[in-house]
Amino acid sequence: MLFSVRLLAPALTASLLSDLTVADDAQSRAETALNALQEWYNSTSGIWDTAGWWNGANCMTVIADLAALDSSVMETAEYVFNNTFNVAPAVSNPNPGPEIKTTPSSKRDFLGSRANNAVNSSVWLDSAYDDDAWWALAWIAAYDVTEENTYLELAEGIFESLTKAWGTRCGGGGLPWNPTSSYVNAITNELFLSTAAHLANRVPSQKDYYVDWAQKEWNWFLSQGFIGSNNTINDGLLDDCQNNGATVWSYNQGVVLGGLVELNKAAPNDTYLESANTIAKAAIATLADSNGVLHDFCEPNCEPDGTQFKGIFIRNLQMLQQVSPSDTYTRVISNSANSIWENDRNSQNGFGVVWSGPVENTVDASTHSSAIDALVAAMSI
Repeated sequence: MLFSVRLLAPALTASLLSDLTVADDAQSRAETALNALQEWYNSTSGIWDTAGWWNGANCMTVIADLAALDSSVMETAEYVFNNTFNVAPAVSNPNPGPEIKTTPSSKRDFLGSRANNAVNSSVWLDSAYDDDAWWALAWIAAYDVTEENTYLELAEGIFESLTKAWGTRCGGGGLPWNPTSSYVNAITNELFLSTAAHLANRVPSQKDYYVDWAQKEWNWFLSQGFIGSNNTINDGLLDDCQNNGATVWSYNQGVVLGGLVELNKAAPNDTYLESANTIAKAAIATLADSNGVLHDFCEPNCEPDGTQFKGIFIRNLQMLQQVSPSDTYTRVISNSANSIWENDRNSQNGFGVVWSGPVENTVDASTHSSAIDALVAAMSI
């Protein structure tokens, strides 16, 4: 029977073998890239040298995402999560504020973890609400691959602190960038949406609470001027609450995609994925080159924040691709990943900020981890 299959369908067999080869290549590349990333990991600080505080959250997230697809890196992932959980808060906040206690969820009670010992989430908070939300999403990613309920409880506590920042300007809602600023920016509010929606799908006893917050944020976001006439998202709002026309950064186009995917899962509504697809395709038309490789306008001289942005977009684009497949998304993910490996890799297997290459400027934990997001996304297409 096997012999006859080979005779009757050689093209099919070749196609399957080709697909397996591509998958193996993608996994091998991501594993090699992880090994290079860990050369920057500082076990004393719990953060990656050459990367900032919020960049560290994204480094941890991409490790979690890789571990979800590749069990061989699970030992490294669990070590990073545990060590960072225990030592990293001292880097950002040596003098934490009041503890935010969370209500234990039925899921945590079922799994029998430390649900009754509230995590002191305040030690993860710094002077920027977006930074806080990045860490909430990182701990959710860690929870997804470990089922360690302490990580989920920490994310809940961080989110609860963010709800206290819900504002009254610009339509009576939204979060400002930080406690002392009146600037209302897109990324902080997209992260708030995404964190709420993620939690809605992971804390069943509090699902309605998190769905309400996610819908409240999305409805407010839509009613403001963040989304321009070409369906891309600008950086934030002016003092008069109008779109500031600032740079179209890739991460502002990305985080909202993951948030809408999670919200649609928790509270299905066709408009959520319709909006996500509209934003994603507009972003690709604006930011991808003719070869389907993603760029940001700051290249090749991006500041340390900008070096992280494209990986965040690709990560969230892959979430959208999983539930709303598009050849356009597949092309951008695969072409970006291939170009990173072939054109943007130095002799130490480190990746720079310009994914089309060549490697000219700084290669650090931020540029490298951002590129890994593309390699990990390519593993599942």
